[in-house]
Amino acid sequence: MYRYATDRRDHGDLAGGKVLRSAPGMPGFPVRLADEVFQRAAALHGADRPPVVWDPCCGSGHLLTALGLLHPDRIAGVLAGDVDEAALSLARRNLALLTADGLRERRDELAGLHRAHGKDSHRDAVAAADRLAARVRGIGSAVRRADVFDPAELRPAVAEHRPDLVITDVPYGELTRWRGAPAEPVAALVRSVAAVLAEDAVIAVSCRARRVPLGGLPAVGSLKVGHRAVAFLRAGQVRRQT
Repeated sequence: MYRYATDRRDHGDLAGGKVLRSAPGMPGFPVRLADEVFQRAAALHGADRPPVVWDPCCGSGHLLTALGLLHPDRIAGVLAGDVDEAALSLARRNLALLTADGLRERRDELAGLHRAHGKDSHRDAVAAADRLAARVRGIGSAVRRADVFDPAELRPAVAEHRPDLVITDVPYGELTRWRGAPAEPVAALVRSVAAVLAEDAVIAVSCRARRVPLGGLPAVGSLKVGHRAVAFLRAGQVRRQT
């Protein structure tokens, strides 16, 4: 199942609720799977330069932040989007961890919690922040509110940041839900996103299902790990299909 993230490294430092912030209803994404999806999408894209990665259903921003800390030299920048203002606020705070100042501020916050409460979990989080600091390369990030089903709302941020890869985990009704979704929401999301991307951009969509419901759109690859399925598509092919 894993083609690139073949080693079973401990990704505990990147777990939500440790250094990366979390909130109820905003689940994290399995870090090893995120690593595999990014590397597969980058290989499909095939460019000789680091890509800009976009998550248009970013929630807490966990997925993008984890990728930026896993691959600081392979990612040029990240773009996060959502319709939920609370999610966007949390995503901004998490994506700030991709900078030295942001991570230092979070470390100081965790150290203060440890001094105040003496909990082992806070001590461990401080140590994790120190380890993550070695990975920081100052990746640029942007957070924009936009309805993923409305290309007109998506287009300004995409035109400014020019994402090469889309990697997103869609709402699946247990902890997160769509807001104002049309029929066949996953296929509608892919069509909307593809409409504003460059021809060679790669879209990777994850959901909790046996397979990603693409409504007949042409996938160029797929992956199934545990309860999650991932489909890979090319923006140009999706546009020609629709």
